[in-house]
Amino acid sequence: MSQNVSSRISGFYKRCVEDRLRAIQALGLLDEDALAHLASGGGLPTAVADRMCENVIATHALPLGLALNFRVNQRDVLVPMAVEEPSVIAAASNAARMVRLSGGFSGEADPPIMTAQVQLDDVPDTGAAAGRLEAARASLLAAGDAAIPRMVARGGGCRDFEVRVLSAELGVLVVHLYVEVGDAMGANLVDTVAEAVAPLVQRIAGGTIGLRILSNLSVRRLVRVTATVGDDALGGADVASGIARASRFAELDPYRATTHNKGFMNGLDAAAVALGQDFRAIEAGAHAYASLSGRYRPLSTWERVPGGLVGRAELPLAVGTVGGSTEVHAGVRAALQLVGAKSARELAVVLASVGLASNLAALRALASEGIQRGHMRLHERKRALAVTGTGSDEATAPPSGEGKRFAPERAEASRAVQHAEGGT
Repeated sequence: MSQNVSSRISGFYKRCVEDRLRAIQALGLLDEDALAHLASGGGLPTAVADRMCENVIATHALPLGLALNFRVNQRDVLVPMAVEEPSVIAAASNAARMVRLSGGFSGEADPPIMTAQVQLDDVPDTGAAAGRLEAARASLLAAGDAAIPRMVARGGGCRDFEVRVLSAELGVLVVHLYVEVGDAMGANLVDTVAEAVAPLVQRIAGGTIGLRILSNLSVRRLVRVTATVGDDALGGADVASGIARASRFAELDPYRATTHNKGFMNGLDAAAVALGQDFRAIEAGAHAYASLSGRYRPLSTWERVPGGLVGRAELPLAVGTVGGSTEVHAGVRAALQLVGAKSARELAVVLASVGLASNLAALRALASEGIQRGHMRLHERKRALAVTGTGSDEATAPPSGEGKRFAPERAEASRAVQHAEGGT
């Protein structure tokens, strides 16, 4: 996004859909095709859907909204989010407004390195086999690079190698090749590497070839984000202290940590879906990472500091700005234009920031008046559709948005409508 574009759009929630689109058009972020796609309602043609997956009979729509107020690494960001659950977008926008007052989110992402796994069973002497494989490191990396010449030409390729003995008794050994995949998520590239090097791994180590596939626990592709928020923005020192206590609860109790992380992933997943990312892989990697210590832990924490809170999050996040749905889905292309990320690493920082904002919104509600009041207010709007007639014009709120939305800008209303992290 251009530096002269602000993610603060006053009264956006009050406008009808057409006026919101005109406001976005005026920012100059979208090309003509993207604008036309959104103006048409954003539907995916069944002919395209039929090529994206199998046994297609129709398409299944989700609401697509914009989270506002985000400032990430000194850049204003509009965040498209596709989600059916009430209050996710508004809660993230409101938390981003609070954090914005202290400068916004900051973060960094590791180079986009994915893990290819080659499994061997029945290896006669795993210790000796591991030694032979280590000695053949250069040959194995070269074999992996030879399988992905176009990625190597773009500056990517195999970067490192590791051997892990999973069971000497059973002769189970796994080889990891760490592959830099550029701005792609990288699954297909990594699978190609795993399949290409497997025969050489077997010749060196012996045993029987097992699986040859990526791991979604991409521990060399971590993203880290931080945010500071002041007591006044949160509604007072008591609320801030309550958030810190709630965060500590998640650190001590895996039952609480699970719901804490669900609140974090609410926002991240919604943005990932809108942006055509593999949210299933993201979820799997995040929860596995939360468990690496042997105890399930929170992905994010909030710590009391003088005058406010500091929030931190760290997780593996394999995302892409090229490949996959980005090349075939007009809505995904429009979403990527809106968010304006120039690389997969930049996109990862944005997504993690959305997760941290969603987490803050949920904890703030829990630490003050509870989660249900505002969430159920919006939930009743959704239930009214079923009563009045699903999808009918009569079932919707007035075009102006009055009576159907709350203002993320209003501190009083925002306290009542934070997102229910535990679901509807």
